[in-house]
Amino acid sequence: MDAVDIRTATAADRDALFQTLLLAFSTDPCVRYAFTTPQAFMAGFPAFSMGMGGGAIEPGAAFVTDDFAAAALWLPPGVESDGEAIAAAIGELPVEKQMVLGQVVEQMGQYHPQEPHWYLAMVGADPARQGQGLGSALIKHGLRECDAQGLPAYLESSHPRNAPLYERHGFEVMGVIQPGDFPPLIPMLRPARG
Repeated sequence: MDAVDIRTATAADRDALFQTLLLAFSTDPCVRYAFTTPQAFMAGFPAFSMGMGGGAIEPGAAFVTDDFAAAALWLPPGVESDGEAIAAAIGELPVEKQMVLGQVVEQMGQYHPQEPHWYLAMVGADPARQGQGLGSALIKHGLRECDAQGLPAYLESSHPRNAPLYERHGFEVMGVIQPGDFPPLIPMLRPARG
């Protein structure tokens, strides 16, 4: 595999970055549970993804490949997802989905570390470029920051096929979040190194 050129995303890159994630998550089981139709997905996912990881851009913790084929949103210590933006996106869904997703959010909070850590809110590649190591390169890039600071990293794998990828990078499965008919969401922690 050729070396992957990665750079820190800026505010000017916001639209291109989130368009990459829109493509990457178009078949994600957990996301599509919430946004079941193409129209609902196209309307709701941009606000949801911005709420999940948009806070990564300002502190310089959003990373992209040089051609925007892949992107990662890492939230460093002290930066959190925008709960109000996420709630607003979920609030547009049918009540039955809102109730299940409320349980998902509650259970996510039970696994999310309380000590300082880096949170990989989202990572994804253009489906036409998946399997080329772009996601792994972005994960490694963020983990170097974690290791430089001696901090753990945390994520939730929203697709079971991705858990082995994260395990190869040192993440360990903490459990499974799956209330009601929600697909499995796997919280994973990579202990501090360095």
